[in-house]
Amino acid sequence: MHLMLDHVPRVPQQTSILDLRFNRIQEIPAGTFRKLKNLNTLLLNNNHIRKISRNAFEGLENLQYLYLYKNEIHTIDQQAFKGLLSLEQLYIHFNQIETVEPETFRGLLKLERLFLHNNKLSKIPPGSFSHLDSLKRLRLDSNALICDCELLWLAELIKDYTRKGSTQAAASCEYPKTLQGRSVASLLVEEFNCERPRITSEPRDADVTPGNTVYFTCKAEGNPKPKIIWIHNNQSLDMEDDRRLNLLDDGTLMIQNTRESDQGVYQCMAKNVAGEAKTHSAFLRYSSIPTKPSFIIQPQNTEVLVGTSTTLECMAIGHPQPRISWSRENGDSLDESRYIVTSGGGLFIQNVTLQDHGQFICHASNNQDSIQASAKIIVQAPPQFTVSPKDQVVTEGHTVDFHCEAEGNPSPVIAWTKSGSQLPHDGHHTVLSSGTLRIAHVAQHDEGQYECQAVSALGVKRVTVLLNVKRKVRPVFTKLPQDTSVEVGRNVEIPCSAHGEPQPILTWRKSGIHITASGKFHVNPEGTLIIRDVGQADQGRYECVARNSFGLTTASMLLTVTKFRYNDLVSPHYLSLIANLSGCTAHRRFPDCSDICFHQKYRSYDGTCNNLQYPMWGASLTAFERILKPVYENGFNIPRGFNHDSLYNGYPLPLPRLISTEMVGTETITPDDRYTHMLMQWGQFLDHDLDQTVPALSMSRFSDGQSCSSVCTNDPPCFPVIIPQNDPRVTNSKCMFFVRSSPVCGSGMTSLIMNSVYAREQINHLTSYIDASNVYANSERESEELRDKTNHHGLLKEGLLVPSSKKHLLPFATGPPTECTKDENESSIPCFLAGDHRANEQLGLTAMHTLWFREHNRIARELLKMNPHWDGDKVYNEARKIVGAEMQYITYSHWLPKILGNHGMKTMGEYRGYNPNVNAGIINAFATAAFRFGHTLINPVLYRLNETFGEIPQGHLLLHKAFFSPFRIIQEGGIDPLLRGLFGVAGKMRIPTQLLNLELTERLFSVAHSVALDLAATNIQRGRDHGIPPYVDYRVFCNLTSIEMFEDLQNEIKDAKVRETLKKLYGTPLNIDLWPALMVEDLIPGTRVGPTLMCLLVTQFQRLRDGDRFWYENPGVFTTAQLTQLKQTSLARVLCDNGDNIQQVQPDVFLKADYPQGYVSCSDIPKMDLRMWQDCCEDCRTRGQFRTLSHQFRRKRSAKYSYSKQKNKADVLNDTNNRYQELHRNATSARHLDDTISGGFSQDFSDFVAEIDKAITALKEQINKLEARLRQEGCIDDNGIQRKENEQWMKEDCISCSCKNGQIICTVETCRLVECSAPAKLEGKCCPVCRESENAIESSAEL
Repeated sequence: MHLMLDHVPRVPQQTSILDLRFNRIQEIPAGTFRKLKNLNTLLLNNNHIRKISRNAFEGLENLQYLYLYKNEIHTIDQQAFKGLLSLEQLYIHFNQIETVEPETFRGLLKLERLFLHNNKLSKIPPGSFSHLDSLKRLRLDSNALICDCELLWLAELIKDYTRKGSTQAAASCEYPKTLQGRSVASLLVEEFNCERPRITSEPRDADVTPGNTVYFTCKAEGNPKPKIIWIHNNQSLDMEDDRRLNLLDDGTLMIQNTRESDQGVYQCMAKNVAGEAKTHSAFLRYSSIPTKPSFIIQPQNTEVLVGTSTTLECMAIGHPQPRISWSRENGDSLDESRYIVTSGGGLFIQNVTLQDHGQFICHASNNQDSIQASAKIIVQAPPQFTVSPKDQVVTEGHTVDFHCEAEGNPSPVIAWTKSGSQLPHDGHHTVLSSGTLRIAHVAQHDEGQYECQAVSALGVKRVTVLLNVKRKVRPVFTKLPQDTSVEVGRNVEIPCSAHGEPQPILTWRKSGIHITASGKFHVNPEGTLIIRDVGQADQGRYECVARNSFGLTTASMLLTVTKFRYNDLVSPHYLSLIANLSGCTAHRRFPDCSDICFHQKYRSYDGTCNNLQYPMWGASLTAFERILKPVYENGFNIPRGFNHDSLYNGYPLPLPRLISTEMVGTETITPDDRYTHMLMQWGQFLDHDLDQTVPALSMSRFSDGQSCSSVCTNDPPCFPVIIPQNDPRVTNSKCMFFVRSSPVCGSGMTSLIMNSVYAREQINHLTSYIDASNVYANSERESEELRDKTNHHGLLKEGLLVPSSKKHLLPFATGPPTECTKDENESSIPCFLAGDHRANEQLGLTAMHTLWFREHNRIARELLKMNPHWDGDKVYNEARKIVGAEMQYITYSHWLPKILGNHGMKTMGEYRGYNPNVNAGIINAFATAAFRFGHTLINPVLYRLNETFGEIPQGHLLLHKAFFSPFRIIQEGGIDPLLRGLFGVAGKMRIPTQLLNLELTERLFSVAHSVALDLAATNIQRGRDHGIPPYVDYRVFCNLTSIEMFEDLQNEIKDAKVRETLKKLYGTPLNIDLWPALMVEDLIPGTRVGPTLMCLLVTQFQRLRDGDRFWYENPGVFTTAQLTQLKQTSLARVLCDNGDNIQQVQPDVFLKADYPQGYVSCSDIPKMDLRMWQDCCEDCRTRGQFRTLSHQFRRKRSAKYSYSKQKNKADVLNDTNNRYQELHRNATSARHLDDTISGGFSQDFSDFVAEIDKAITALKEQINKLEARLRQEGCIDDNGIQRKENEQWMKEDCISCSCKNGQIICTVETCRLVECSAPAKLEGKCCPVCRESENAIESSAEL
């Protein structure tokens, strides 16, 4: 209210109360509130609304209170309030309303209050309030009512209200003056001065010949003067339609130039507000030669109540006189006991039944011709139940449906009550369109008696039912699984059963990973786990999980498998040869985490040593994690759908390309009503920091070397996307290019050389952590290639300079031609070089990479300016650490809340500190399906906007024109227009019927491929390649309801057409691929995801946060002051600092805003204060000046000045002596330089030389100590304890030390995964152990 609005604004669809009072709204266009299905109260009073248009309130079937008083309303369309089925109170007083129509308030069956006082109503048509059966208060006072005969009906109505005592009504007279101020209900009938019409002169029969004139006389009296209406053959005559007809002033009907069609029955009716009167019938006979039959009275459609009688009139003339007969439309004969033809030709029907509903035909025939006319008997019947609800017993927490259907004419409305009262408005009780009462999440207080009412104008029918609610019972095992031994190659059955209320669902886990049905594993309905062809990898602890809505119970057993070694069949020499040929040995890494000083402060490039107990967790080039066992066609390595003739649960799998064309691709785009296109772009940029599947080592067939782009057979590594028949685009090829992801060595086929059989697993090329690896790369070699080695400033390499901003673009990549130069007609400019090689995929992504590479260099320069004594490595690592923290903060504080909403963020929970038992690795289903939801947010156009947010001269870009096109940044305006197009334009809304735009399904990478790729088909094919289980299995993991039929999906996928499409494609819900199912789930209100997708995203982002030792909020990673400054970070600030000329942004660039009202100056966006990273030391200034003089004195890490574990004491002593001599030479050179330096710096440099002398003295002392150590036996540890040669001891629980050759060498112990759900950390032990006596097994990542 008081917002000065001149139109109705957009509001969230879940809004229940909308307050628009005291604004300047002038009109309400039809359909304005159509989407506000939950709106209960609408306040529009005190505006400037002049009229209420037709369908102004369409769609508000749940609206109860409507306030329209104190506007300027003159007229109300008779359909204005149509559809307001729940409206209880309507306030439209204090307006300028002059008239209302009889239909204006019809249909407001629940209306209790209607205030029309203080308007300008002079007349009110009879029947205006006759259908308001629920009305309790009616105000018509303070109008301009004329109390004459035309208002008599209102007086009678108000008196009737008073007699019944159900309704209070007020209406007063304004005219005539003698009655002014009198209550309408208080007037006597005589005071209304009414007189019913009475006929004073009646018409007579007449005979005419063609062309004559005939008169029918009719006179009547009454007050007010009656209106004369003439009826011909039961039809009112319209004088304007036929100029031969004239109504004279005294009521006489004159017919000129008579013709044969004029013959028939004429009747005069006199009518006024007091009533009506009719004359006798007069016949006009027309004489001529023999003629064909013609109807003078045709039967009319007639409404009749079941059980009563009625007559269909029919009369015809002709010469000779026609014979009248009747029949049914379907030709059925008429039962003469009930159907009687009258002498006048009419059909009399006795005791009408519902079977009489339908068409009846009147036939008129003579020897000249035969004609017919039809009419419909509309049988009105009171409500009768066709489906009656039954008593039900249900367990609390479940959903129950009471089916109730009724028929009648008119069709009855179904209403429900509980114990005689309205249903609670708690969101759990819903009456469906079919009349079914659905009670969701049944609780004990829902128990009781419910009544279904079938209501129509002809009566009400009632039926009662009883709901009994059973309390939940937690699952209890009736049969526990027992430890079992089995030989390799055998099948084994492990029984498990449980009972509970509701009946629990039984699932199985191994090492915390859910087991899903596949060629190897099967769980029968009773809960028994069947494992076929048992292998060594199947050994371990299995857990039976009994789960119902009340809770879960687990029981475990140990499966022991008799050893079988493949190297019993193959010699060790050949086994090693196979390993080398397969490339597996190249993937076996043993990370060195001994440099604890570095690893305590900074991340490694490849993600190793983040978790010091499990240093390979989250590292690059490691296997994706699994939350469900993979599902392959053979249970081992072949994807589902590999063999097109195979059936799955009785149905073949649909082709991925067919799924794409049938339900994914769309030309229609709905803009997001809340968020900008930056929401999508940040998601893609973040994804490229988290995961990238390693493709096959070759793009050609292993069998003959032929390229996978030219073959359509499933020969490894080729797995092409097959084109279905009648494809809308691809007609000249049978397939699209696709190669399988590279498997982890030791999985799939290569597991045979590892002495076991493991299902195929895939490799994540990137580190799993949010560590800005898309800026810095994920290996030391690649990171070094990105760094600027021409100075020691800790910068990243810079490319072309943008003259207007003096900022640099990314450097160019070197090497052979890439996708960026495929089309030489457009440009030969190569790709840009960034931390992720996908940076050039599309220009929006390239702009983001440019933004963040600039952010690193901006921070590095600031840090170096404040800390001139820092070397290049420290500047680089500190800036890298800050950039990674910025990305974490933006993701979890600004981006994820928009995706997951309040519900998702609450589910994920607050950060409680680093948990070393959480593996932050990327889940395979997250990378392959869940996080690919961002594809549905991509607009088909990349907008490019200038400083005033208008289109740049080069125009916007279709998405396929932006693929691998870095030249457009150089030649067409830089990165700013692209960035403004991301935060200044609405994103694409994901709607189940509008998933991926055609730029992604029909023109993806069209420059690089002869057949443009289809992103949707690729996503589905990749999921099958990775053995991702079907959608139904993830519903079980996420504790959603199990599904057996497609209708079971109606809670998550409400659109029946979408469910029907899934049924048409898959045949059974058990086969639905994960990615398309996640995409068509309805969005949870306030989020951009459905329930299953919410579950998977929360699971992954919890792990990424809790399992990262370098998480920005983890105590010790940053100081409290630094953390405070990091929380000033925003993507808006990064845009302002690193764009070329971005001056205005929204405070939150993910939220839509109108330009310029919703934008602020960059100077108003909070900044991070980097002074919190400034060292406070006495000699910082001196060290900084010395650094600027010569880098030869800088303390850099190098092999020369580092001590490996292999060096002996003599080597250390020699190194120290060499450093001593070199420092002497440097000091001498410095003294000579001192003579040439003048000013204040001369004194500073002299001070530095003194510092060098101190360092030399310290080195002498170190040499003396080392010489002393050479002369003594053993070592002295940090606590001053003498240790013997070769003595070993534990420094800490996880750090063991030994004394060798007079030196102390310490190593950090690496822990393996343990095989239990809740490992314990025992005092004095480094690694967690199981409470039971059970052995640790290999990590699930290696299964």
